[in-house]
Amino acid sequence: MLWVKTFHVLSVMAWLAGVFYLPRLFVNYAEARNAGESTARLVGMARRLYRFSSILAVFALGFGMALWIVYGIDGRWLHWKLVFVVALVAYHLVCGAMLRRMIRGTLAQAPVLFRFFNEVSVLIVTAILILVIVKPV
Repeated sequence: MLWVKTFHVLSVMAWLAGVFYLPRLFVNYAEARNAGESTARLVGMARRLYRFSSILAVFALGFGMALWIVYGIDGRWLHWKLVFVVALVAYHLVCGAMLRRMIRGTLAQAPVLFRFFNEVSVLIVTAILILVIVKPV
């Protein structure tokens, strides 16, 4: 089971790299668009990053489910962790919707909005880490 746990953590880390960086590409896209610069490279980068991080999300969730099946649900901390994992998956899907608008050229929010949006994922992951390590509930 330690191998499964190792690959779960590795998959989560790789997935989060995409979750943290994709909104930064949205910021760069909005700034470039406002400046009248080409955004084609940013769109391509965002598309590839989302595709790659989505694959890693599936692995992270799969290994997490395997751990859940073997160890079961023990403690309220895990119930709360699962709530935040669902929130992180929803955040990832919202990023996908924003990416689709970016590809169509209809993503027109201000760069500052994307800067704040980027911090949402940090708050979700912080809650997950506290629940996993400290287990306050």
